[in-house]
Amino acid sequence: MPDRPYPFEDVQELFDRLTKQLESAARSWEMDVDNQSRLDLSTEQSGTSLDLADEGDALVVTVDVPGYDTDDLEIRLTGETLTITGERERTAEREDDDEIYLRRERRVASFSRHLRLPEPVDADGVHATVNNGVLTIHLPKLGGSGDVRTIEIDE
Repeated sequence: MPDRPYPFEDVQELFDRLTKQLESAARSWEMDVDNQSRLDLSTEQSGTSLDLADEGDALVVTVDVPGYDTDDLEIRLTGETLTITGERERTAEREDDDEIYLRRERRVASFSRHLRLPEPVDADGVHATVNNGVLTIHLPKLGGSGDVRTIEIDE
């Protein structure tokens, strides 16, 4: 009976093909979920990019805010936490606007970033500017230059 073929060979072949297809689909779904969660994370946390630099006597925060006017932005410093929020609305629609939109993607957009600063800053010396869609916030460090000082031990 060694010449007799395996009776379930076709069924086994079908299961093998089905397993390969399911594995392929699962990998595809995982990539979609990973990409979507990365996208959700970035928009949930900010919707905008931020850099923090130490320039010796000051910390400098740079934030991409394309399309936001200065009136759309709010900056708050609470202790060592800097909060930057922005909200913009779609271009105001006019009552007599007869335009028919074939596609309309510009919408209300907002972001909020909370940044814990690595050291205390002088709240009175903080200033901010917006230039070409980039918000720059200068935060002078509290306590001066940070010079090293030798402390004598009393006997």
